[in-house]
Amino acid sequence: MGENLFTGIAAGLRGALEGLGLPALGADTVVMVVKLLAILVFILVNALWLVYMERRVAAFIQCRLGPNRVGPKGLLQTTADIGKLLAKEIILPKHADKVVFLLAAALIFAPPFMIYAVVPFGENMAAVDMNIGVFYFLAVASLSTIIFWMAGWSSNNKYSLIGGMRVVAQMVSYELPLVLALLGVVMITGTLNMSEVVSAQKNIWFIFTQPLAFLIYFIAGVSETNRTPFDLVEGESEIIAGPYTEYSGMGFAMFFLAEYANVMLVSAMCTVMFLGGWLAPFGLTFIPSWVWFFLKMYVMIFIFMWIRWTYPRIRVDQLMGFGWKVLVPLSLANIFITGVGMYLYRAMGW
Repeated sequence: MGENLFTGIAAGLRGALEGLGLPALGADTVVMVVKLLAILVFILVNALWLVYMERRVAAFIQCRLGPNRVGPKGLLQTTADIGKLLAKEIILPKHADKVVFLLAAALIFAPPFMIYAVVPFGENMAAVDMNIGVFYFLAVASLSTIIFWMAGWSSNNKYSLIGGMRVVAQMVSYELPLVLALLGVVMITGTLNMSEVVSAQKNIWFIFTQPLAFLIYFIAGVSETNRTPFDLVEGESEIIAGPYTEYSGMGFAMFFLAEYANVMLVSAMCTVMFLGGWLAPFGLTFIPSWVWFFLKMYVMIFIFMWIRWTYPRIRVDQLMGFGWKVLVPLSLANIFITGVGMYLYRAMGW
């Protein structure tokens, strides 16, 4: 029952709509809209939970208590923070480009929302099972760079501008090794469909056949989400808060929550590409596939948080040098080794 819970709900809704006389196309359209709304709610609820989770993880690592006053175990602390941010005024700088300034905060959730539509959260649980899902992920994810630049440039603030320039330099630089790391998996599977990539890991997860690619992807993912030790974009000790400096109230909250949405997205893609997606380890198939997917995803999210509260921020020259001089050559070497391995594998008739 648990395995088919969500697919059963979708099928039941489609059947009910067709029973009311709605044409098949109309029923499919309504079901798709409901799926997308469910994904939006999923992103927002998880982002709120991850804010609380990060505070508790940070408190545990640093031997502190963390949120423990507002609600049981401090569970309502994030809700209180959202209430505070909703009540705060959104201040528009006098000389800012007001349209672009507000548009950046409104659009920041668009790329992760668009990508979640093609992520398979379980068997047959992708809202859109796209044949070029991996390519779509890489293409849409890169749009965030433009939105961050919009926020930094439109604020008419030197610190925001520097933060926006860092965004462009950092995210463009680390997108390259991230793409090249995923190429090894695509070479082995011969497909860009995420569901097929997961199915190809029935015998062995790609984290074991592509360990270097996994490591490169993870490091590049930490940088792409602007997390410590790669949080140069909003280096508080240097440029206040980077492109977010002039944002207040819900304008700032949108960027803040989008970071967690992106962390969740990078972890979900890591689960799909390297950790077997919804596939159960050790033959434990009695547990629903979507449960396995979320467990793996949250393990990766915890590692993101663990790293944030363990390592200090690096310098911008170290950041750029590591990306271009270490990760890019290693990712190219991984592609070469993968190609040679595939050739030998086929030559031996395995």
